[in-house]
Amino acid sequence: MEYDYLGASDIKVSKICLGSMTWGEQNSETESHQQLDLALDRGVNFIDTAEMYSVPSREPTCGASETIIGNWLAKHGARDRVVIATKVVGPAASWMPYIRQANTHLDRANIHSALDGSLKRLQTEYIDLYQVHWPERDTNYFGKLGYEPTGREPEVSLEETLQALDDCVRSGKVRAIGVSNETPWGVMRYLHLSESLGISRIVSVQNPYSLLNRTFDVGLAEIALQEKVGLLAYSPLGFGVLTGKYLDGARPAGARLTLFDQFKRYQSQQARTATAEYAQIASRHGLSLPQMALSYVNSRCFLTSTIIGATNLEQLAEDIDSIELRLAEEVLADIERVHNANPNPAP
Repeated sequence: MEYDYLGASDIKVSKICLGSMTWGEQNSETESHQQLDLALDRGVNFIDTAEMYSVPSREPTCGASETIIGNWLAKHGARDRVVIATKVVGPAASWMPYIRQANTHLDRANIHSALDGSLKRLQTEYIDLYQVHWPERDTNYFGKLGYEPTGREPEVSLEETLQALDDCVRSGKVRAIGVSNETPWGVMRYLHLSESLGISRIVSVQNPYSLLNRTFDVGLAEIALQEKVGLLAYSPLGFGVLTGKYLDGARPAGARLTLFDQFKRYQSQQARTATAEYAQIASRHGLSLPQMALSYVNSRCFLTSTIIGATNLEQLAEDIDSIELRLAEEVLADIERVHNANPNPAP
């Protein structure tokens, strides 16, 4: 396993991070604990979750992933061996009315309440990395590429959100803070405010990144490098599309997009076309498609960690093994050719 620091912090994390959004929905607690055991045994020390997980979020399973992790920590006493990252949801009253009585604005009271809930479910006294899951303001994320101003002012300023996160750090309940589903403007605004106010600085940005979505390359990649705010890449296999299991219209029983067809951002015709071409590249070079796709993400100079998710131990082991794969120049050239012909089909 390879390791890197979260930004300028002293928190060292594995290059592969174990994601947990299937736990409590597609995976039982026993299966989830088996994944944790395997990952820890293979050198993975970084675990990512969120207060709203499992995904898709439902009231009966909301918070289940954190609870499962908390039970594992209590059983193994392994808190000092892992780095725990979780997230506070942004405004979501219309689709998650069961979180904090539908008040999920990123103000001080809500952030403190969300943090205390996560600490309780995780059965820990501190969170290593606490992240804003998505912005308070209207902007382009969750598959939206272009920015279109709505004229609606956010109810909570970014300054208040950052000050609330800084409170969490100063209290000792959080070691470092980060953002997710953010834009270049948002990241730079956070950094400017932390400098001007003399308060906590974000250390990471958790955004989607895969062979099907390299939008991070435009704008955010330079920021990540120059400002030491590394990428935590989520959906590096495009919700499983880049395993190749959905090629030719296949819908395997129990697979994520078979069960939950609302995730349209990964299912365009362009995404299917690009995936088929990436599969041909992998076959031509004698590679596993998912390992090739993950190895590409792992190799990016602005990356801190690649967040992988799996529903069984065989998938998980193969995904972790991607850290050992180095793609040849010929493979990278073939990947670039497909990307240039069909860029970012699943943003």
